[in-house]
Amino acid sequence: MRLVLDAGALIGVDRGDRRVAGLIELGRRAGAELVTSAPVLGQAWRNGARQAQLARALPMIDVIGVDVVAAKVAGELLAASGASDVVDALLAGHARPGDQVLTSDSGDLDALLQARQVDATVVAV
Repeated sequence: MRLVLDAGALIGVDRGDRRVAGLIELGRRAGAELVTSAPVLGQAWRNGARQAQLARALPMIDVIGVDVVAAKVAGELLAASGASDVVDALLAGHARPGDQVLTSDSGDLDALLQARQVDATVVAV
């Protein structure tokens, strides 16, 4: 299992949100890998000098880049789900069965995962 983090989860890490921290700690205790996509990091990152908590957490998070295949999958997910956020679609494209997706956009991510037919759990943060 992996914890797939959207921008809302990364912002929660940055702000010291106890719920997000607790979910991540529980996942890590269970051996979960933390992952996100590079565009999601771009949504959350503003100023490294002021985002010390997020900067400290980044070495524990696998930040996945975007390639042509991922971009095409994202576009197809947008068409299939009726959603419009490319960054959410890119993140949904990285989810695997059994993953937990920590998101502040639970409706959109749930629709994208359903369109992709991936059995991942959406957790609102």
